[in-house]
Amino acid sequence: MTDKRLVLTTCGSLEEARSISHTLVDRHLAACVNIVPQIESVYRWKGGVETATEWLLVIKTTAAAFDALREALSALHSYELPECIQITVEAGDAAYLAWITESVR
Repeated sequence: MTDKRLVLTTCGSLEEARSISHTLVDRHLAACVNIVPQIESVYRWKGGVETATEWLLVIKTTAAAFDALREALSALHSYELPECIQITVEAGDAAYLAWITESVR
């Protein structure tokens, strides 16, 4: 197991996805953010079932940066309750993992 993490969140527009991605990388909270375009989400919200077109962000970061990243997502995001799920990276290319470490403060 490593100290590297993938964090998932969704956004309601490409513009918001780009803005959040650039801010996280600019603030050294993420080494890289992939924007996966136009996924369809079906979810339960306030007693009903909703469907929305969203953009998925796959954020590469470290365990140490997660709390600050989560706080930034909450402040930057337009959603009342933005998704913020952390996934542990078990292993990976050593050079790539080192690059994440160098990129995230």
